[in-house]
Amino acid sequence: MRKLLNTLYVMTESCYLTLDGENIVVQDGEKKLGRFPLHTLENIVCFTYKGATPALMGACAERKVGMSFYSPRGHFLCRTVGQEYGNVLLRKEQYRISDDEIRSVSYAKNMIMGKVFNSRWSIERTLRDHGLRVDAEQLKLISVALYETLPKIDQAAALDMLRGLEGKAAEQYFSVFDDLILNQKEDFKFESRNRRPPLDRVNALLSFAYTVLAGECANGLSSVGLDPYVGFLHRDRPGRRSLALDLMEELRPVLADRFIITLINTKAIQGGHFESQKDNAVLLNEDGRKIFFQAWQSHKKETITHPFLKEKIPWGLVPYVQALLLARTIRGDLEEYPPFLWK
Repeated sequence: MRKLLNTLYVMTESCYLTLDGENIVVQDGEKKLGRFPLHTLENIVCFTYKGATPALMGACAERKVGMSFYSPRGHFLCRTVGQEYGNVLLRKEQYRISDDEIRSVSYAKNMIMGKVFNSRWSIERTLRDHGLRVDAEQLKLISVALYETLPKIDQAAALDMLRGLEGKAAEQYFSVFDDLILNQKEDFKFESRNRRPPLDRVNALLSFAYTVLAGECANGLSSVGLDPYVGFLHRDRPGRRSLALDLMEELRPVLADRFIITLINTKAIQGGHFESQKDNAVLLNEDGRKIFFQAWQSHKKETITHPFLKEKIPWGLVPYVQALLLARTIRGDLEEYPPFLWK
């Protein structure tokens, strides 16, 4: 199993990254803010427009260190791509599956099955731990509705049918998402999911977490030789990492949503960690992003037992392991893709 290394997050907008020997140097003008050995990193995430030297980007691509660039407010810009890894026959088979709706459905429905299963688990966990503090009757109704959706997903024969079931399940899940937030209710009120731009603090956290998770799924797919831009449920669109979005679906409730709920309920993130824009967008400020990534890194190091492999791994390796299982399924080593079903 691959070893979980560190992720370097660069959030100071005026920073520029350079390569010095086998080290990354973070500079702000003439001032050096940090120096990090390249071999200790698996990802570099930059929230800065100044970017990095071509020498550093080339070194990262050569050593399979993921490097992604975002705007200071968290909008994905680009990532470095070096030599392709893995068997070209694997990617050709991926493309054939993507062009065949029937085969695409067989993969996509398992991923959506995982999403709905894990959404229900998140609700059940709140009922188990905080049943006296929430509207238990309403949460149970939604939990039952999600449970009844699972066999319908399994029987879906077309992508449009699957999208309809997923959309309805997501609507039901988010209808009680506010009940999962137990503290700071005045500052973190959730009414509905909105994006582009997010209009409240909870949606700002959700959008930011999904952006980070999508990047980690894309890196995991690339590392096993798959093309993160060619998906099964999410269809081809220039610049969209469709397969990364597919893979992320089953991980949203357990890796992103529960993480955000914990940040709010433990008061690690508070109302003062956000800022409003002229277009009414609500975004994390610099202090909020720092707190987010410190907690994210700690969470990624926590160990779990993978539900399919029955092996102990850190949370941070889950996107890579699921990408690996997907590659094995496409190669024919597994009969069907096993989604991450958390219990």
